[in-house]
Formats: sequence, structure tokens, C-alpha cells
Amino acid sequence: MKSLVQERFSEFYEKWLFQQETNLEEILSVARDQSHEPEHRALVIRVVTQYKEYYTTKWAAAHEDILGFFCPSWLSPLENACTWMTDWRPSLAFRLVDSLRQTQIPGSSLVEMQQVGLADRPMVELARLTTRVRNGEVASKFDGYVDVALDTLLGGLERVMKMADCLRLKALKGLLDVLTVLQSMDLMAAMLMQKIQVRRFGKKRELQYQN
Repeated sequence: MKSLVQERFSEFYEKWLFQQETNLEEILSVARDQSHEPEHRALVIRVVTQYKEYYTTKWAAAHEDILGFFCPSWLSPLENACTWMTDWRPSLAFRLVDSLRQTQIPGSSLVEMQQVGLADRPMVELARLTTRVRNGEVASKFDGYVDVALDTLLGGLERVMKMADCLRLKALKGLLDVLTVLQSMDLMAAMLMQKIQVRRFGKKRELQYQN
């Protein structure tokens, strides 16, 4: 059952994705000659701006329900399988740029280490405290330990998600800084096409299994 936060974000995500489909159509239809460079630049800026708006909304919703983003109801199983830390892999952007295929993304392993560490510490502490519970101890006291451990875990997951999202934006910005306007527009088109096609195929497969 969806939480209110999940329902609100699902509605936002559908509208945001529709915007990206419109952006993709415009990118694919615009003339590619140099005289249209201002239009190319405007399209790139629009997509980047909408991505930033997406993350702002995502972070606000995740602050209320972080677990909803690690098990997103608005994504099909296929889409969810393609995610990394609740969203697209930063390496995807590099793979889509042929000349930068061998580029390594600094920080990915750090985020993974943070995820493991932040998830493990409160759970280890909780297990340690469990061994101390003996007859005569007040159950509510132990419940308080559980609440503290879970709050620590959820807070850690939220920080990890934001770190990963910042890495995504940093990777995207880094590429856009070195690409020409036309190359940047092509990169945006490739990223949007990948997201939209995976969603369409994922939804199609989901309906097939339901029937």
C-alpha cells in the first residue's frame, strides 16, 4: 500500500516524465545546423533545470519517507532493477559519450562504503543491546533502543541517497562543461531516450505478468 508521500511523488514523477518526453521530441525535431544553437542551448538548459527541480522535490519527499525511495512504487520491476542508490547510475552518462567510455567516476566506491557503514552501525548496535535485555528489564526501554537505531539507519539512508544524487548531478555537469552544445543536446537525448524506453518496456512487461 502506498503512503501519502509515495502517492504525491508518483503523481509528480508522471508529470515530470511527460515533460521529458516533450523535451525529447523537441530535441529530436530541432534542426542541427549552427544557426539554431540558441535553441539547442535553451533545450539543454531546460532539461538540466528540470532535473534539478526533480531532485529538489525528491529530497523533500525522501525526508518524509526515505524507505519509499529504496522500494519505489512508481517504478516497474525492470526500472527498479536498473537503478543504483534510488536513481540512474552516474556511469551511464559517461557510457553514453563515446569519447569518454574509459573515464572512471571518482566517488562511487565511497558512496557504496558509506551505504554499508551507515546501514551496519545502527544494526550492530541494536544487536549488541539486544543481548543485554534480560528478565526484569522494561520492554519499553528496549523499544526506545529500536527507535533510535532505526532513526539512525533511516537518516543514514537519506544522506547516502543525497550523496548519490549529488554525484549524478556532478557527473552530468562535468560532461556538459566539456561537450559542445550540440553534443550536450545529444547526450540529453540519449539519457531521456534510455529512461523512457526502459519505462515503456518495463510497464509492458508488468502488464503481461499481471494478465
